[in-house]
Amino acid sequence: MSLRIGSIAPDFEADTTEGRLRFHQWLGDSWGMLFSHPKDFTPVCTTELGYLARIKPEFDKRGVKLIGLSVDPVEDHKRWAQDIKDVMGAAPNYPIIGDSDLKVAKLYDMLPAEAGDTAKGRTATDNLTVRNVYIVGPDKTIRAMLIYPMASGRNFDEVLRLIDSLQLTAKHKVATPANWKQGEDVIIVPTVSDEEAKQRFPGGWKAVKPYLRVTKQPTA
Repeated sequence: MSLRIGSIAPDFEADTTEGRLRFHQWLGDSWGMLFSHPKDFTPVCTTELGYLARIKPEFDKRGVKLIGLSVDPVEDHKRWAQDIKDVMGAAPNYPIIGDSDLKVAKLYDMLPAEAGDTAKGRTATDNLTVRNVYIVGPDKTIRAMLIYPMASGRNFDEVLRLIDSLQLTAKHKVATPANWKQGEDVIIVPTVSDEEAKQRFPGGWKAVKPYLRVTKQPTA
């Protein structure tokens, strides 16, 4: 199954480091971020998991639940957690899915069907496409996807910026310009007429071009 922005995030049931869960039920009415890793005890992923543990309060503030996935059994994840703490000063404080049968990786189109049904004997290179980030909205649709190669650590500060934009634009009829950050001016989307914009944005706007109207970020 090919996943795109706007697709329903596939539901699944799996064992995790915090017990067995069903993904949609676990999400509830929250936003969520599912991020995947090709194998335990890999260097770049070790830094990523630890960094996320340190900045988890930032995701909590935004109402975003974190859940990881790695193509190995849960027991290996638990052993890996100590290494992550040693390296980064914090162990994962969010669930990590055990995907030793590759079911979730295949469900999310990160591995082909012919990859088999066990992580045993597979290297990180065999699983190199399991390096995705999915931002999921409260309606269970995929709002954004990011795909990184194994050798490039993910920028989770950028992910937070993206989430700020996703949550703002889901609530208001605005878009965010290049390099936008929280509190900066936004763009009124073209589908909003000037008449509607007068009601939605009483502070007015600057028309840079007929299709590019810039206004203060809504705060309500």
